[in-house]
Amino acid sequence: MAATPAPHPQAPPKPTWDPRDPVRPLLRPTIRIRLTLLYGGMFLIAGILLLSIIYVFTAQAVTHNLTELPFKVVTGKVQPTTSWCELPVQGTGEQLNAAVSACLKYQQDKALDDLLRRSLFALLGLSVIAFAFGYAMAGRVLSPLGRITRTARQVAGSDLARRIELDGPDDELKELADTFDEMLDRLERAFTAQRRFVANASHELRTPLAINRTLLEVHLSDPGAPVELQQLGKTLLATNERSEQLVEGLLLLARSDNQIVERKPVDLAEVAERAVDQVYAEAEAKGVEIRGERAPVVVQGNGVLLERIALNLLQNAVRYNVPQDGWVEVTTEAEHGQAVLVVSNTGPVVPAYEIDNLFEPFRRLRQERTGSDKGVGLGLSIARSVARAHGGRISAEPREGGGLVMRVTLPI
Repeated sequence: MAATPAPHPQAPPKPTWDPRDPVRPLLRPTIRIRLTLLYGGMFLIAGILLLSIIYVFTAQAVTHNLTELPFKVVTGKVQPTTSWCELPVQGTGEQLNAAVSACLKYQQDKALDDLLRRSLFALLGLSVIAFAFGYAMAGRVLSPLGRITRTARQVAGSDLARRIELDGPDDELKELADTFDEMLDRLERAFTAQRRFVANASHELRTPLAINRTLLEVHLSDPGAPVELQQLGKTLLATNERSEQLVEGLLLLARSDNQIVERKPVDLAEVAERAVDQVYAEAEAKGVEIRGERAPVVVQGNGVLLERIALNLLQNAVRYNVPQDGWVEVTTEAEHGQAVLVVSNTGPVVPAYEIDNLFEPFRRLRQERTGSDKGVGLGLSIARSVARAHGGRISAEPREGGGLVMRVTLPI
């Protein structure tokens, strides 16, 4: 009996309005309003600070230049106080006025240059502060999105018990998080029901088939049974065995569609060797040679399921081969940071447009769904599902001269 899942923590309160309702509260603190207030407030504060700094600098420049004139009047004569202010010792009033105007103009330009330099430094400082403050506030506003992304990644790793449970203002992000949590609830219920169904089906389907096989074997072991009855028993036993293979294949296909949670180091070469040992007798009976070099390459995964990939590919390669002088080549290697299992074989010519159909359940090349003694049509479907569950992929391409080249790529 499946264990009862632990109750989830108390979820945050749901919105008081229906998200599907097109009419929403006007004062709802949406992300648009919050960002508008944030950016508008930052611009207003920065403008006020910049104007205040420029005003202070201007006041300092004007005060400094008015208190320190470039000349002074001494006993009726005008005497320069700086080296850059040149006044005539003797001259007409117009000459003296022109020289004083030039001094004042130089002093004005100097004050403006000083103001511009200080304003640029002030602008640079305010820009640094504004960028730092904007970066911090953007991170604070977008932090719920990071939380949603992390939860989605954990769920992608088959941890359907995770929930976002986002608190905070009732805005678009909280609406998205609540909708995501509801979707996860439905997915968890669906996957739990699927696992329960697989467990029940595994028991309910295997038991009667095992009983049928036992009864048939008992009757076939009777030496006094008529020949017709023995032939019928052998036929029923073969049919029962095919049904068992079908059930096992369907259950394995259902389980392998999910990600592999518990991973262990597995040598792909060792997996291929075990698969070769299991099909060696069948290959020898059909006159098919098994060859190829298998270099050690370790992947993280489930050894039983990986062995199922190699076994299914080898069985297909042996069974769908040429009647004479056939061969199957099995190689393993590391290529571009990935583990690669390649199974090549001689056999009938396979059209390129038939390749994708081979990976569909119950599909065989130029074969019907039933009536074949070569399998139940689930081998390549199971191999593809197991490869996907390990984060890898499987591909096939026709071999020149007939047969196929099956290539399984798995991350190391």
